[in-house]
Amino acid sequence: MRYDRTVHVRTDFAATVAAVREALAEQGFGILTEIDVAATLKAKLGQDMEDYLILGACNPPLAHRALEIDRTIGLLLPCNVVVRGDGEGTVVQALDPDTMTAFTGLEALRPVAEEAGRRLDAALEAIERP
Repeated sequence: MRYDRTVHVRTDFAATVAAVREALAEQGFGILTEIDVAATLKAKLGQDMEDYLILGACNPPLAHRALEIDRTIGLLLPCNVVVRGDGEGTVVQALDPDTMTAFTGLEALRPVAEEAGRRLDAALEAIERP
């Protein structure tokens, strides 16, 4: 089972990060956290890697609905969006919200996962369009 939704774009990293922020905001997601993985690995381990940013995105109404069904679901909320360099382009990846239902077996989460999936797909499609 795939657990990601991924798009590849030909824009540079910085432009893609800006587009991701805008597209997520248009779909009701705010960015709560940001982890610059490349900078952290360089600072802590002296290791170099491609640009790699994890954005902690949250859609509060969807998160609330899911948490009302299962308080433990916070472990599987589709919050992480990865933007990473990939050769001459950039990759944008989001956790597939269907993992919430697949891993827990809670059918009550399906409507939340489906709406989150529609919103993430719309954001990813907006990123693919120049």
